Amino acid sequence: MQFRSQKDFVSGLLFTAVGIAFAVGATNFDIGGAARMGPGYFPLLLGIVLALLGVLVTLQSFRRSAAQDKIDNIAWRPLVFILLANLAFGVLLVGLPSVGLPHFGLIVAIYALVIISGYARPNSSLKESVVLATILAVGSYVAFVYALNLQFPVLPWFLGQ
Repeated sequence: MQFRSQKDFVSGLLFTAVGIAFAVGATNFDIGGAARMGPGYFPLLLGIVLALLGVLVTLQSFRRSAAQDKIDNIAWRPLVFILLANLAFGVLLVGLPSVGLPHFGLIVAIYALVIISGYARPNSSLKESVVLATILAVGSYVAFVYALNLQFPVLPWFLGQ
């Protein structure tokens, strides 16, 4: 049996792998039940749904009647910059105590996320990224700190947190 859509086949396998990883990772937390959900309940269900969706997409890749859909080139630039942006966001938000890097807070992490991920686009503009980061930072501050009253470091060295 030969697949007709190489893109659907690979996408389905990736969905399945990520779904299984989430489902297995969720078992490290208390699952609970439908009436009394634990912290692992939602990730477990999400992982199962994602894995099932991946299996369906993979099976569809064999039955598609359109012309063969092959993977040409992998877009390395967006892949690298988006992964780096998410990594930088996590490291700047909570720090990296193993190497002595302190947390920088939500605002700095958002600016780093938006500016680094902006370079995934070939004709990116630093000015445009800064404007978008400012809008996202203000919106996040209003939503999480002001409206929801969540307590986490926003600008730790500036506000003494």
